[in-house]
Amino acid sequence: MTENDWIQKVVEAFYDKAKIDVLIGYHFRDIKDFHQHIPRIVTFWEFQLLGNATREIGEPFDLMRAHIPLGIKRGELGRWLVLFRQTLEQELQNSPEMLQLKLDWDKKLEVFEGIFLRFFRF
Repeated sequence: MTENDWIQKVVEAFYDKAKIDVLIGYHFRDIKDFHQHIPRIVTFWEFQLLGNATREIGEPFDLMRAHIPLGIKRGELGRWLVLFRQTLEQELQNSPEMLQLKLDWDKKLEVFEGIFLRFFRF
């Protein structure tokens, strides 16, 4: 499995859980054609983790401004992070060769958590 394939697998597995989560699921269920949004999320993470991506993002992507309309609450950010980290751990069990990518992803999650906390001033 390539790193790009693993990123795709983690993102899909995470959003399968997130969409049905009692705390944060409503954010994702309200997005029309969410399955069409997944490649953009995968591309974002490929760029963050690998420095390049298999697809073009297209229009400029402003992560923070894209999330303003969601009205994310601090507890929802925390839940997103818990679910994402759980997904990383679960997927790592099936692909132990991706340990370094998982560790890099953990670091990126910490960075983005700080950015979200500062931007949204929870």
